[in-house]
Amino acid sequence: MVVTWPSEDRGGDVLECVVNVSEGRDAAIVATLARAAGNSLLDVHRDADHHRSVLTLAGQDEAVQAAVRDVARAVVGLLDLRAHEGAHPRFGVLDVVPWVALEGWPLRDVDADGGEWARRARDSFAVWAASDLGLPVFLYGPERSLPQVRKEAWHSLPPDFGPSRPHKTAGSVAVGCRPLMVAYNLWLAEPDADRAAAIARAIRSPLVRALAFRLGGQVQVSCNLLRPLLVGPADVWDEVWRLATITRAELVGLVPESVLLATPQDRWGELDLAPDRTIEGRLKQQVRLHE
Repeated sequence: MVVTWPSEDRGGDVLECVVNVSEGRDAAIVATLARAAGNSLLDVHRDADHHRSVLTLAGQDEAVQAAVRDVARAVVGLLDLRAHEGAHPRFGVLDVVPWVALEGWPLRDVDADGGEWARRARDSFAVWAASDLGLPVFLYGPERSLPQVRKEAWHSLPPDFGPSRPHKTAGSVAVGCRPLMVAYNLWLAEPDADRAAAIARAIRSPLVRALAFRLGGQVQVSCNLLRPLLVGPADVWDEVWRLATITRAELVGLVPESVLLATPQDRWGELDLAPDRTIEGRLKQQVRLHE
């Protein structure tokens, strides 16, 4: 197999897809889904409390689109939303499928809306998921945000593609295009859910989405960093630390190398960052594996 993904020597274009799946407890099922992703898979993050897994796929356009479809088929074939319980909100078993267009090296967004290339991938996958898997599909991206879809789906917002009611076992799916984003969790020392909710409200901004969760005997402030080069992991850690003691940080998935390099190296361990937790680092690993 000849791998022509981008590298630090030649740069190039990368299509990334971060598939959020409503299964985080059965390791064997998650492993099966990961195998379905093939050589496009860069990372798997499995969370039993949220009952959710995040699969990061990236590489060449056509290969990534084919791999995401293989994962989607496996998800719909293996999972049943009727038996699902977890802390994280969800549309369906194949819950959220965002596409990101990247270029250069280190990688950067093609444009602020995620790129026309990512929109084409989103729309192509949405039509396929509706026709081949029978899923109601809600689009997000430049037209509307994911939080807006979560709030309005099945109320004032009908599906953009597919059936007019949820799939019996798979529910529905939100398919989007977006710029680079970092998903980041902070665990608090004091198991006070009300205080965690107040902290999540306090740190929300146009650049940070935040929710609080009680997970067993602990509480977590879960963040999406929408412009991580402007407000990164260190920034949100410091903002939360001013309000509460943090016991640990948790990176969900991968970060672009630019975010890592913008963070003081002596804080990488504290912030759950490392060179092998970057998109570029994993792409280089995959190139070496398949040369």
